[in-house]
Amino acid sequence: MPRSASLVLAALTMTIITPSLFADPSPVTLKKEDRIVFLGDSITQGGNGGKGYIQVIRNQLAEKKKDLGIECVGAGISGNKVPDLQRRVDKDVIAKKPTIVVIYIGINDVWHGESNPKNGTTPEVFESGLKEVIGKCTKAGAQVILCTPTVIGELPGGANKLDAKLDEYANISRKVAKELNLNLCDLRNAFVDHLKEGNKDKKESGILTTDRVHLNDAGNRLVAMTILKSLGE
Repeated sequence: MPRSASLVLAALTMTIITPSLFADPSPVTLKKEDRIVFLGDSITQGGNGGKGYIQVIRNQLAEKKKDLGIECVGAGISGNKVPDLQRRVDKDVIAKKPTIVVIYIGINDVWHGESNPKNGTTPEVFESGLKEVIGKCTKAGAQVILCTPTVIGELPGGANKLDAKLDEYANISRKVAKELNLNLCDLRNAFVDHLKEGNKDKKESGILTTDRVHLNDAGNRLVAMTILKSLGE
């Protein structure tokens, strides 16, 4: 093979990032009076009560780690993208003095750009924005758990319109977590695996979401259990 062809092949190979390449750091160790702030969009906003994923985590820790007195704080706002988190991380996260921050973002960064790219977030802005938000959290003394975005449509096998774009942004989150030595909570991978086995009828929604994006009870439980693994539970 000519040297030029070899270089092209090597460059292409370097751009292919899969979840198996990333070994997560050890789970975060929960301590007495930890305060966990969950930062995100409408999925996180809706997850802070009822049967939402934050409430499931809150209930689980109250039962299993009652002696630690852990506090779970929701900081989700509907429609948020990474640039929105950059604008409000000081007020909505740092000011609450968290010891752990769970960042679950990326759906709107992809979804809002479906009809008009200007409404989404470019990969470069997504990556640099994540790094800024994470940097502020770690500088404030908090451990960060970075989640990958989940789904926009539940068809298995990459059949949803925005699956390739979501995978691109999930890979950015995986790359950032690896570079910054963060605990990666790979929700994207968990959802894809679940839907491969649990959506034999190839429904667009109704397995883990109510509307292809926002979580139903089963989706909230899956998110909660996956995050709890990153918390060592």
